[in-house]
Amino acid sequence: MGQIFDKLQGKEWREKQIRKITDKVFDRVTNDLERANLNFEDLYIAVLLVFNDINKHLPGPHFDPPSKDQVRIMIEEADVNLDGEIDREEFVRFIQQLTSDTFIVVSQGLILTLVVAPTVAMATKKTTEGVPVIGKLVQKLPNSVYASLVTMAVMLFQKSMQEV
Repeated sequence: MGQIFDKLQGKEWREKQIRKITDKVFDRVTNDLERANLNFEDLYIAVLLVFNDINKHLPGPHFDPPSKDQVRIMIEEADVNLDGEIDREEFVRFIQQLTSDTFIVVSQGLILTLVVAPTVAMATKKTTEGVPVIGKLVQKLPNSVYASLVTMAVMLFQKSMQEV
């Protein structure tokens, strides 16, 4: 549950996650190319890798990467020193701009899950107590433990649906 609360911290968590992903992808692409900066084609490959990481590691819906045309337009704004290539810091700013909506959707989904699941759990607990075998176990569980278990089950279900 601690990781969930970290994700709700907002902007700082978002920036930390973006930095982790961008550093990993930037290093991977530049090491493969044995260059310090990214040209347009390299940048587009890096964008695809970033979106792949986002879709693998963050809860929520699948996010489609931008088209090459969208990246081509955005690269003009991101290339601060106008050298036609993107360095590490330009790449971080580029990805932050590109993914700003992505993290809003993820945060909204998490908040919804963390509010709705415990509420539904408490509303259904009385009904579940009448089910043979399971009912006795549910009666023995404190409300807080029951709500936490149902919330974790909902989150696991959401994650498994993303992988399908």
